[in-house]
Amino acid sequence: MEEIDWATRWKRVVEERAAAARGKSDPGYWDRRAPSFAKSTQARADEFLAVIEPFISPRKTLIDVGAGSGRHAVPLAARLEWVTAVEPSEGMRAQIATGDNMTVVASTWEDADVAPADLVICCHVIYGVADVVPFITKLNTSARDRVFVMLRESDMPHPAALIRQRLAGGAGARLPRFSELFMLLVQMGFAADVTFLRYPFVTRYANMDEALADCQVMLSDGWDEAVGRSVLAEVLTPDGDDLIYNGGDVLSGVASWTPQR
Repeated sequence: MEEIDWATRWKRVVEERAAAARGKSDPGYWDRRAPSFAKSTQARADEFLAVIEPFISPRKTLIDVGAGSGRHAVPLAARLEWVTAVEPSEGMRAQIATGDNMTVVASTWEDADVAPADLVICCHVIYGVADVVPFITKLNTSARDRVFVMLRESDMPHPAALIRQRLAGGAGARLPRFSELFMLLVQMGFAADVTFLRYPFVTRYANMDEALADCQVMLSDGWDEAVGRSVLAEVLTPDGDDLIYNGGDVLSGVASWTPQR
C-alpha cells in the first residue's frame, strides 16, 4: 500500500470514467438536470447533518463546496452565523433557497475567491476532479475548525449502469471511492476521522426523455437509444408526475479532520 501513489491512481480512475462519459463535461448538463436532481436529493435521508451536528453553533460560519441545490447549505444556514455556498451550475444555484445569512458564489471551487470559514464541507463533489490534491489542500486551508468530505464507497446505483451491462456485458469505468480518498488523505498527511453512512438511493426524473438524456451522457459513444428505452421502461416506476429509479442502499464515508497549516 505504501508503494501506491494515490494521487496518480485517483487521476487515472477519474480520467477513465470521464472518457466513458464525456457528455457530463457539458457545462449545461447540471443546468438541465437541476430541478429533478433537487427533487431526488431532497427526498433522501440525510445522515450527513447528524455527522456535522457536534460542530454546529450559531456563531460559526461554513463553506459548502459544490452546494448543488442547497440540500445542506439551506438547513445549515438556519443554525449558523453565515453560509457561503459555492456552486458553478446556474441551474443548481437557481434551486437554492437563499436567506439573509447566505452568500451564493457562482464558481468552481478551484476558481472561487472566498474568505475562510470555521467549517468547510464537500459532499459528493470530487468524483470528477482529476487534479484532486490542490482541491483538497484548498479545502484544508479554507477551514479554521473542521473539514468534512463525503464520498460513496459503493458504486453509484444508476440506470445507465444497467444499460451498459445490457450493451457491453460489464460495468465499465467506475467513479473514485471513499477508500481511495482516505488513503490519499493519509498520504497527504491528514489524520481523518471516518464515519460510514448507509442510506437508500433514489433517482428521480421528470419524464422518460430526461431519463434517456441522463443515461446517454453517461454512456457517451456507446449509446443505443432503443436498448436504453427498453431498460428504462423496465426499471423506472411512476411516482406522482415523475419517474423514479430505486437503486437500493448505498454506502458512503465521511472523512473529517482538523485543518493543518
